[in-house]
Amino acid sequence: MNLLPLACATALAAPASADSSWTDHAVNPVTNPIFFESPLIQSEARPLFVHHRLDDGFVGGGFVNVYALQLRYAVNDRLAIIATKDGYIDTHTPGIGNRDGWADIAAGLKYALVKDEASRFQVTPGFTVTLPTGNEDVFQGNGKGEWNVFVSAVKGFGDLHFTANVGARVPNDFSRNTASAHYSGQIDYWVSRWFSPFVAVNAFTTLNAANGLGLATEGFDLINFGSSKAAGATQAAFGGGFRSRVLDNLDLGLAYEFGITGQEDIFRDRVTVDVSWRF
Repeated sequence: MNLLPLACATALAAPASADSSWTDHAVNPVTNPIFFESPLIQSEARPLFVHHRLDDGFVGGGFVNVYALQLRYAVNDRLAIIATKDGYIDTHTPGIGNRDGWADIAAGLKYALVKDEASRFQVTPGFTVTLPTGNEDVFQGNGKGEWNVFVSAVKGFGDLHFTANVGARVPNDFSRNTASAHYSGQIDYWVSRWFSPFVAVNAFTTLNAANGLGLATEGFDLINFGSSKAAGATQAAFGGGFRSRVLDNLDLGLAYEFGITGQEDIFRDRVTVDVSWRF
């Protein structure tokens, strides 16, 4: 009896891996990289590049480039250490000239409180602490640092996924930095390993007035100006992009966003490119 056809059929019917999960096809956020934290617990190194253009009415326009490396380490299947902010900032603006310098550093923890494989649902609260170690030339190193407390969640429906994050930025010195609420949402669909498109929205609402620059807006995700006239102002951006699984443990991400709140502020549009290497 020829057992080869039977063996081949069995191999094709078997799952690819005993460790496979619905989350293998979920797309980690590309947009708002500092604050839109994924609810998934993974070890990864994530180099990223951001090209961000300012509205012409905000310090004369111009652009900002950011080069950064995020790190995440899964202590176990529920707990991860995360380093979400670092890197180098290069600004080119007519209003304040060309400046460059190091960004502040932020790190913390996240814990998967709910992991329901059957319902394809995961909820992960966490926090980060930002240390004011950066250069003042690029509006870093201001104040006494801040806390970011957040909750992220993802729900899957087959290869369609909804990811959301809500949180609060709480400064240690309210006179130097503003507090804000932030909220993000993403819808993605796994078409194939080469193409998983997504759309995303990110927003920040400034909650208090500090004693810093007399701006009616804040610095979105990268900068906390400590603006004195921004209390109650909301900034939001909408965009989309895709991820591509180049290798089993290596994803390439690309996103484009544009500001949607109408006022002239720090967010005209932005391109983000990242690489997620999971180990």
